[in-house]
Amino acid sequence: MAHPVTVAIIEDHPVVIDGVSTWIEADPERRAVVVAAGDSIDDVLAGPGGAADVVLLDLHLGDVVATDRVAELCTAGRRVVVYSGLDDPDTILTVLEAGASAFLSKHEGRGHCVDTIIAAARDRPYVTPSVAGALLSDEKAPQLSKRERTALLLWFQSMSKASVAKRMNLSEATVRQYIDRARVKYAKSGRPAPTKTALLARAIEDGLIRADEIGEYRSHAAE
Repeated sequence: MAHPVTVAIIEDHPVVIDGVSTWIEADPERRAVVVAAGDSIDDVLAGPGGAADVVLLDLHLGDVVATDRVAELCTAGRRVVVYSGLDDPDTILTVLEAGASAFLSKHEGRGHCVDTIIAAARDRPYVTPSVAGALLSDEKAPQLSKRERTALLLWFQSMSKASVAKRMNLSEATVRQYIDRARVKYAKSGRPAPTKTALLARAIEDGLIRADEIGEYRSHAAE
């Protein structure tokens, strides 16, 4: 990127804000810069943080667990990296399904922090160890969430990602995340699907998407 990625940190512990800011400032390539920080989602985004490329969000803000705000922020077109000590598989999968660009456990910290932020800003998947563990813990992995399945089904109809985003009332970046996440799940299961055709074949093979669903959708669109 020609300019540093701008980051808004939403976190209720000043020491954590200072620590993350230090990691970002210490990056040898100076790839990112913190433009806003605070313990209130609304206050941070009402100021300079509203234009930030990436929102680094702690889920536990005071007495509130902000899991339900992730989908709201992502639907508004924000790239959200959840940075939390709540790193059980259910929580991780929930925020990823809600559209978060990535999840970073506070136990992973410095080693992944800046790389995760840069990947999110570029709309590229970044799988931290905690996310990899959550995906592999899924009893029937690879499984697609309802939104991932819908995004794939629409995309398989030759709809552009922008059109899929409009249909689902999401940002295009979120749609790309859903598609990339499906690829990651297959790669983690030892059955990579690097192309659109391969991904469609895997989904039909596993019964996640039926071939006749694709035909029905095309007929409906034609009408």
